Amino acid sequence: MNTTAKASLIESAQQQLADIDRVMVELDHFKKQTQRLDLMNRLHARVAGVLSLSGMIEAYSVWLTPLVEHELIGYHNTTRNKQHLFCSGHGPNRRRAIAFAEQLIESESSCEGIYRDDHGHYAHKWLMEKAGDAGIFLLLQKGRKLTDEEAELINDSLIILNDSLTRALDYEDLFERASNDPLTGLANRRAFDERIHGMMDSARRYKNALTMLSMDLDKFKDINDNLGHLAGDKVLKSIAAVLQNAVRSSDLLVRMGGDEFILVLDNTDKCNARILAERLVRSIDELDIRADDETKLGISIGLAQLEEGENLQAWLERADDILYHAKSEGRSRVAVR
Repeated sequence: MNTTAKASLIESAQQQLADIDRVMVELDHFKKQTQRLDLMNRLHARVAGVLSLSGMIEAYSVWLTPLVEHELIGYHNTTRNKQHLFCSGHGPNRRRAIAFAEQLIESESSCEGIYRDDHGHYAHKWLMEKAGDAGIFLLLQKGRKLTDEEAELINDSLIILNDSLTRALDYEDLFERASNDPLTGLANRRAFDERIHGMMDSARRYKNALTMLSMDLDKFKDINDNLGHLAGDKVLKSIAAVLQNAVRSSDLLVRMGGDEFILVLDNTDKCNARILAERLVRSIDELDIRADDETKLGISIGLAQLEEGENLQAWLERADDILYHAKSEGRSRVAVR
């Protein structure tokens, strides 16, 4: 075989190898596209049946957890003033992560990008806009930034999440009109039934404490009898304002009816819940609301932390029994068992 023929064969072999390499690259690209499409389809399926904003953010976090390590995911809609932060951390680290996220949300100067706090948390912040709504999406993790591949995955997923969040916000607008107590503006029993099971499931999944405060006003009947129902309504509004100012957006505060309220504290054990409960008793006492010179309004609180394997009905009944104990011990106090 002459030199020209050998060169031709080598060139042909090299071309075949190049063709094979090109095909392999295309196959690898197609495989990655298929895998990414499968992930996006799974995200679609996970959020398809979710209606609330809080449920949407948690569902997204559950989907993302095996793909991208993170401590917190949060969303704030600046147009509708709706916000939810979902954090899987515990203790001081959780509080620092939430404080950092809230700082970035509230800061007007911070733009889309990567931020770091003094405790080693990295925050990746995205700005989301759709149909006139401006939104901020945050993901926090400790010790490292996102890789380019992780950031690309999240960018793709936010296209799906944006549509779902818009649906959740529309639902919450409708739900609030149907689920708010018209007198106090607090959530009502319908909202409690809607949210409580999700809070219980989340607490069990992430092994977080969940504590219920069953609350009942003391001497409220005397207010109505002596001062009239209009005065009673005004008192209920004042009480609701005190309670509302003491809770976080992740907690559930409900007027169950009459002068009965329930507060469910997310990621809070009964020891820390008692500190808040006693502060509420003092705050109500400091309002100095009286039916007459000798009859002063107060609040009694029964405090019960959710126990392993306990269902909602048993939990409610136990909290109510503890509230009864607070009443029987002299009212205007906190009882814990």
